Amino acid sequence: MQLMTQVLHPGGPPAVLFEDDFIAGLKSIFEEEIAFNRLLGLKIAAVEADAVSASLAMRPELVGNFAHQRVHGGVISAALDTLGGIAVMAALGARHRAQPVSERLAHFGKLGTIDLRVDYLRPGVGENFLMRAQVLRLGSRIANTRMEFMSTDGKVFAAGTGVYIVS
Repeated sequence: MQLMTQVLHPGGPPAVLFEDDFIAGLKSIFEEEIAFNRLLGLKIAAVEADAVSASLAMRPELVGNFAHQRVHGGVISAALDTLGGIAVMAALGARHRAQPVSERLAHFGKLGTIDLRVDYLRPGVGENFLMRAQVLRLGSRIANTRMEFMSTDGKVFAAGTGVYIVS
């Protein structure tokens, strides 16, 4: 098993770097094992102790408004919901880093969405999209997240909040 290391940020707390096996497990759950994510083409870009970012390439199957070639609102909400859940998984992985990777990844079986709110701020038009989810609070039973769906130049198309059960 690889050991995790910490990187000290000047003026801030240390950031947890995960083992390659943990990152690979999260990616497998997110990109392969959740069939709908695989259908959408969601890909994890980065994993931090309290945040995850991902990307999505636009395809004709994801169009919601054919006249303007805008991404479907359901694609946006599904991507934000799933990314919020994976961010919670990363936070749980950081919290329980003394546990073996398999036990930390098993927390996914207990994770579920309680509430999801998405505000659509502007039409999602582009060839590629980025998403970011950050855990605002990780309690013993409930986690709260904030998510964004944006263009590759950082223009936010939709913002969301999610509440997840973690036990």
